[in-house]
Amino acid sequence: MAHAVETVMQHRTVLLEEAVDALLWRDDGVYVDGTFGRGGHSRGLLERLGPKGRLIAFDKDPQAIAEAAKIADPRFSIEHESFATLREALARRGIDRVSGVLLDLGVSSPQIDDPARGFSFRSDGPLDMRMDPTRGESAAEWLARATLEEMTEVIKDYGEERFAFQIAKALVARRADADRLGPLVSTRELASIVAGAVKTREKGKDPATRTFQALRIHVNQELADLQIALDVAADVLETGGRLVAISFHSLEDRIVKRFMQARSSAPAVDRRVPLRAHEIPEPPFKASRKIKPSAAEVEANPRSRSAIMRVMERVSS
Repeated sequence: MAHAVETVMQHRTVLLEEAVDALLWRDDGVYVDGTFGRGGHSRGLLERLGPKGRLIAFDKDPQAIAEAAKIADPRFSIEHESFATLREALARRGIDRVSGVLLDLGVSSPQIDDPARGFSFRSDGPLDMRMDPTRGESAAEWLARATLEEMTEVIKDYGEERFAFQIAKALVARRADADRLGPLVSTRELASIVAGAVKTREKGKDPATRTFQALRIHVNQELADLQIALDVAADVLETGGRLVAISFHSLEDRIVKRFMQARSSAPAVDRRVPLRAHEIPEPPFKASRKIKPSAAEVEANPRSRSAIMRVMERVSS
């Protein structure tokens, strides 16, 4: 069935079976798909949900919302919002607890492959990078006003780029020549500027990779939204409920890993106070080991090779 989903959507859903298996533990529960994308995980969940189950999805991308409109299932609903608004969406529905939350992070293949979205340096397109092109500030607009220090910080922190200052300096120099060249508005020109500023190339990686990642994360507030969503998901999980997060780069995975480690660790106790063993509080969550795509999946879909899935279960209230 997973193959059928991917064929219909022309998009390979990463860790489809593994994510659904990890998330769905009762077929009459309320589940959340925090990033609908092109619907692979949502469809997989709906196939296994019972008639009393419910699935609430989120996505900022209008194209994803249009795709979700094709699902004629009374158990399914979608919010045209970031998953950071999970608490408000549940409150509107009168829902206090959910059975599972799935966060498939990053950018989807259709978004990367569409030059008009501006996510990729591989083909020329407008320098946009917004998950929702109808809201907020584009990458081009931010670059037109950001200071040297702001650019350096974003590219360094979100791209983990050691040449962040040199790239920012080149971008400021390009902006100073806007009267002659016009504003910086194309992905191809941005990639060219970055390539000229990066002195050492990583083998097998375009020099613009880290800068494009950094700008995308900043424009969409991805890491801030992720932290909010993790906190809310942990708060609303019922006992037995699972949080499943799939990351595609180290910044996301580091946040998820540290969050799950912190929530699944025993609460700190004052060592000066004598406690019997049974009085030491147990952590309310249990985290599993990370899961990576199989060799077969990576061969069939090379973009899955960097994916890491982590799972946390609420074991007590």
